[in-house]
Amino acid sequence: MPGVGIIGYGYWGPNLARAVVEVDATALRAIADFSVAALERAGRRHPSARLLTDWRDLIADPAIDAVIIATPVSTHFDIALAALRAGKHVLVEKPMADSVAKASVLVDEAARRSLILMVDHTFIYTGAIRSIHDLIESGKLGDIYYYDSVRVNLGLFQRDVNVIWDLAAHDFAILDFLVKSRPVAISASAAAFLPNSPENMAHLSVYFDNGAMAHLNVNWMAPVKVRQTLIGGSRRMVIYDDMQTSEKVKVYDRGVELGEGGESLRERLISYRIGEMWAPAISGKEALLTEIEQFFHSIENASQPPSGGESGLRVVEMLAAATRSTSLRGQPMELGHLRNVS
Repeated sequence: MPGVGIIGYGYWGPNLARAVVEVDATALRAIADFSVAALERAGRRHPSARLLTDWRDLIADPAIDAVIIATPVSTHFDIALAALRAGKHVLVEKPMADSVAKASVLVDEAARRSLILMVDHTFIYTGAIRSIHDLIESGKLGDIYYYDSVRVNLGLFQRDVNVIWDLAAHDFAILDFLVKSRPVAISASAAAFLPNSPENMAHLSVYFDNGAMAHLNVNWMAPVKVRQTLIGGSRRMVIYDDMQTSEKVKVYDRGVELGEGGESLRERLISYRIGEMWAPAISGKEALLTEIEQFFHSIENASQPPSGGESGLRVVEMLAAATRSTSLRGQPMELGHLRNVS
């Protein structure tokens, strides 16, 4: 039974610890956090786990086979690299690092040591996103034309990352999982409306090599929480509303078709297809449990998970490109040349 250590027991760490305990094939051996109060909470919930104030002691423990990192983004690289060099498999919160160069080093280190490096992109393990993935893979949606997402709420303001690195990271991971074509450029604009705080709202456009586009609206200063995505395909369209308790995914047999005849677009007839709507059955299993199970399945079988290191690196590349674009007032930034930039 693999021994697991969790570093960071703040906002997300307790959820990860609970999920590890619920997966029968693993054992939670240790929890590390510099906060004594956090360790006291951890001790009450997980009395059999060692409690450590120094994450280095956790990594040095020979009983630990895999390390799960739930600390601020700026610390991910140092902790993950130390764990990999100690021969531990790593699951790290999103985003995996705060620069493309650092993320690339982690990917190379894991590959060199034949270790699993996985990123906590929880959304791609939800029943809703997996259902949409199956629809795309089956061809029922046809060619993907666009992905239009609104991910807004009031808070939670982050200290070490802006709204793009916090919220848009989810959509970048979902796009990486769903869309077969690859992004070639990103344009982004962002604004900060509170003094001495990171950007709290942003609009992003992602351009893909096959002509598809994605538009993202992310915001920490919205009056309500909205998590809605519209995906348009050549055959069908999908609305994914994560705030719904049922029918999170709805498939619409609707579209636009161009008729025959006429040399110009104005001379050709446009017809509108209005078909049925249906809601596919979606697994109610908690995404975090699925993710933890995938982590240990990948370790056992030496197989790459859907949110493996390369996927995490691609997400960081998109985040870095978006950040660069915001500094240039929305100028599109080409992807693919950032891996050697710190």
